Amino acid sequence: MSTRVEFIAALTRIVGPQACLTEVADTVGYTTDYRKLYRGDALAVVLPASTEEVSQVMALCHAHGVRVVPQGGNTSLMGGAVPEQDSGAIVLNLRRMNRVLAVDTVNDTLTLQAGVTLSGARAAADEAKRLFPLRIGSEGSCQIGGNLATNAGGTAVLRYGNMRDLVLGIEAVLPDGRIYSSLRGLRKDNTGYDLKQLFIGSEGTLGIITAAVLKLYPQPRAVAAAFVAVSDPGAAVQLLGLAKQLAGPQVTAFELVSADAMALVCDYLGDARPPLAGQPAWMVLMEFSATGEQAALDAQLTQVLEAGMEQGWVQDAALAASLSDVQAFWRLREEISDAQTRTGGSIKCDVSVPLSDIPAFIEQASQQVQTLAPGSRMVIYGHMGDGNVHFNPLRPADTPAREYLDQHYSTVSHAVDQLVHRLNGSISAEHGIGVAKRDDLRLYKSEVELALMWQVKRALDPKALLNPGKMLPAEG
Repeated sequence: MSTRVEFIAALTRIVGPQACLTEVADTVGYTTDYRKLYRGDALAVVLPASTEEVSQVMALCHAHGVRVVPQGGNTSLMGGAVPEQDSGAIVLNLRRMNRVLAVDTVNDTLTLQAGVTLSGARAAADEAKRLFPLRIGSEGSCQIGGNLATNAGGTAVLRYGNMRDLVLGIEAVLPDGRIYSSLRGLRKDNTGYDLKQLFIGSEGTLGIITAAVLKLYPQPRAVAAAFVAVSDPGAAVQLLGLAKQLAGPQVTAFELVSADAMALVCDYLGDARPPLAGQPAWMVLMEFSATGEQAALDAQLTQVLEAGMEQGWVQDAALAASLSDVQAFWRLREEISDAQTRTGGSIKCDVSVPLSDIPAFIEQASQQVQTLAPGSRMVIYGHMGDGNVHFNPLRPADTPAREYLDQHYSTVSHAVDQLVHRLNGSISAEHGIGVAKRDDLRLYKSEVELALMWQVKRALDPKALLNPGKMLPAEG
């Protein structure tokens, strides 16, 4: 195929004229990332409607050496879902593949196409009187395929695990167009390598996930939540241990929130008030859930809080009196990320360290930031229950966003990552690597790890066509 025109014509024959976009006005939303930090261009944006169409597109691109950037809801915070400039790539967006294929309430599984949004998956489970427990702030726009490709985490990992723990099977199209499928919904299948795990967390560099079988759970009949003031992150860690000891698996979420994070989100929302008086320096949002009676769960939460007060770990608490209160509490937590994006000038460090090291990490990292970038607002929050801290220094209110990022982004992010590495942590807990952290992997992955990652990449994608420039640093 000798010309671009002929190639586009071949794509159009596969997906139809309305699903092969080439005009800049039609493609710009697919070539610019969510935070408007990464922009690229594409030969075309292709919108397949079936796995067979994905297969045909990939076979065509493989035959002619055309690169492909897989894309779901384009909510990546790391530049992992858009092409780079002059990449010569197409964007393959799966939003048209948005059908729920089957709900099995005996096997407790949900089978769906990869373009179903997370909110759509949760709604399908809810309609069947089941729960799909993944919860993240972008659930209205992020898609299941992207959740799998990035191994999404969220606020309920403490109880249910991340996306890797919530999937029983996937279907994926390989770079040459072949289709791999394990859509059997089995909880036990000991017949060799668990190949689906290669694609989960691979950020679209090994194959394009087109469908999945997800685990469902019983719907909780009771939910109890509280915003709790604690003296410091060390007290929060102690309170978490107490909650797990007294309530076990009923502890669904345990989220840390700093005073700067709470002030930012309340200012951003406008109509929200802090749940606790006195602007406590540190707060925890605790949620318990159960299939039993509400009164029993409320009593259990009260028991934990009273025991925490006796130990001096709990200074104050606001308990949700209704489901609307629970939702209001979660609105405050979930809107912190968007508040930063709209404010601009946030250095996003999505890190994880062993739970026992979280207090030391926060103290040392905060000291480093104030030395390197004095006056930064310390927007610190996240999933303390699984060791994941969103440590996001934010520009002072009187400093322009671009000026702050130009002066401090590199030095602050590298200082934080180096501290995380010394504490045996990870520089990416749930956001992935994308472009933003790609080259940093050389500093924090061993030569053996990087060599193995490249060997897997070459085995599945020998022409290096899938998601070029993402996740894997250049060899050598």
